[in-house]
Amino acid sequence: MSSDSTKDKHVAVFPFPFGTHVVPILNLVLRLSQATPSCTFSFISTHKCNALHFAKPHNPSNIKPYSINDGIPYEGHPLANHPIEKLNFFLSTGPENLRKGIQMAEEDTKKKVTCIISDAFVSSSLLVAQSLNVPWIAFWPPMSCTLSLYFYIDFIRQKFEDCDEDARFDISPGLPKMCVKDIPQDLLFTGEKEMVFSRTLVSLGEVLPQAKAVVMNFFEELDPPLFVEDMRSKLQCMLYVVPVRFPILLSGADPSGCLSWLDSNPSMSVVYVSFGTVVTPPPHEIVAVAEALEESGFPFVWSLKESVRGLLPDGFEKRTLMRGKVVPWVPQTQLLGHDSVGVFVTHCGSKSVTESVSSGVPMICRPFYGDQMVGARVIEDVWKVGVTIEGRVFNKNGLIRSLNLILVQEDGKKIRDNVLEMKKTVEDASTPEGLSASNFKTLVEVISSSSKGGESL
Repeated sequence: MSSDSTKDKHVAVFPFPFGTHVVPILNLVLRLSQATPSCTFSFISTHKCNALHFAKPHNPSNIKPYSINDGIPYEGHPLANHPIEKLNFFLSTGPENLRKGIQMAEEDTKKKVTCIISDAFVSSSLLVAQSLNVPWIAFWPPMSCTLSLYFYIDFIRQKFEDCDEDARFDISPGLPKMCVKDIPQDLLFTGEKEMVFSRTLVSLGEVLPQAKAVVMNFFEELDPPLFVEDMRSKLQCMLYVVPVRFPILLSGADPSGCLSWLDSNPSMSVVYVSFGTVVTPPPHEIVAVAEALEESGFPFVWSLKESVRGLLPDGFEKRTLMRGKVVPWVPQTQLLGHDSVGVFVTHCGSKSVTESVSSGVPMICRPFYGDQMVGARVIEDVWKVGVTIEGRVFNKNGLIRSLNLILVQEDGKKIRDNVLEMKKTVEDASTPEGLSASNFKTLVEVISSSSKGGESL
């Protein structure tokens, strides 16, 4: 795409500024900015989000952040850090808050916005795009297979009322049978329980078909063909763009020396444990994981927040010092890519799942909320590259059994073989001949063909 075709283009980007939603859309924008160096990208988010992700001058000159209101009524508000209420505060600001961000960007760049790329959860950005008469592109960072849930909410809610919570039923083409406890709870809330965040999620089945394109942060080659066909029948355009891991924060850093420590371990022998940056298992489960790691005898790396390190059994770290490391942070992408890592004990966050299959590492799943439940079901029942912990709650003996299955037993060989096949599929999908390359080109063409909006702010 020639630079001339994008020199007057101005793309407003709205991330969902929570959890692990920001990095994937920022990675996509970084890639787009390289493909269209004459296009201007305005990254419009909260001050806290921008301060974190633009702390260092890593971004190209055609990407600039602009800060908008986070919706929190006042500094020190008692619910400001509540995991759900802070989402409700932000979403309650509505399209007017987003418009203010665009106004700042337009005044600064002297260029009218010609396209909007938004996290699908910031659905009010559709109203802004419509008022400007510009294309709206929705970005989907959760597990791709969860998208179909939002098109079958009425059916799911009916099953929720009629079925036992352990009864499994078909929801959509291509997905495994699921039970009520697999479904994100926010989709089941009605009446007084339905908050702003819940209403936003429930509306996605009507909102997303209005997008010029929905960009999936995954590999089309790994999703069930029937699922892909069903979703494409409901959307104007669905583009799978291979997740790209740009060095945004702490790139390449390994302050705890985990990578060099892994060099001393045999191939596919090390247990890696991490539950991401948001989730913290309850205390009794932290203890159960520690007891399982100690009794199993396997070498391990455990990425554990400093704030909960005190929950570990007395003497655990000293007793396992020669074969284990408990650290507050690891370079996960590089660690999973190391030959000695044999299994990933994970919460099934979309980023972690993507990195695990990309590295050919089997998973032991302990999902907690949101798309993690469906992700665990797909990992075990569709891809067959891992197992879900017994009862979805850690206990010492259950985790030991899962570790032995994956790392030692002959029954686990098929799981190990399956995930290596997926790794090869990911490698092929990431080449210039993969479907993603064509989809990314289409995405660039959508941005390049957009015109200035018909209505000024």
